[in-house]
Amino acid sequence: MQNVIALNAAGQQGIITARATSDEMLLENIAGGDRSAMHTLYARHNVRVYRFVLRMLRDTSAAEDLVSQVFLDVWRTASQFEGRSQVSTWLLSIARFKALTALRQRKYEDIDQDDVMEIADQADTPEASLDRSRTSAILRACVAKLSPAHREIVNLVYYHEKSVEEVASMIGIPASTVKTRMFYARKQLADLLKTAGIDSIAA
Repeated sequence: MQNVIALNAAGQQGIITARATSDEMLLENIAGGDRSAMHTLYARHNVRVYRFVLRMLRDTSAAEDLVSQVFLDVWRTASQFEGRSQVSTWLLSIARFKALTALRQRKYEDIDQDDVMEIADQADTPEASLDRSRTSAILRACVAKLSPAHREIVNLVYYHEKSVEEVASMIGIPASTVKTRMFYARKQLADLLKTAGIDSIAA
């Protein structure tokens, strides 16, 4: 019985340690060949990377493949991370490059975003969840009508909560250009949402 208690305590301590380990420390360990650190980093960021590339590729299968490629690159190149940005920003930069490459190679673009799913709040009532789902669907449809450049800005700033400076670094444009695109993207999105009958979000 004492052995079981000891094992449980060790397991809980391992979970606490994993949560306390920074992304930067994980990358250092990954560079040294630590597979458990790789698993922890993947568990932390795979959903974020998947949603990011899915909004670009609009293809669930291609997005899943690309996420695997991103983390394979991380395993191979962890030692090259220089700490100039957050690890999450570095991951999205790798994902963005791969997604853009995939889009250039694609002969056509599937504009059906029905596979983009939102995770409903478990505390919501069925009615609230349905309303949230409808609003999310309208919002996704309106975002899809933006130009690729504006859609990318909305994706990074609002869905992935990146700063203007981080977005500028990732895309390779001046921060002032990011702000300009944000302004016009928000204006156009507000008009689209208002037309769709969602004044509260547009405001």
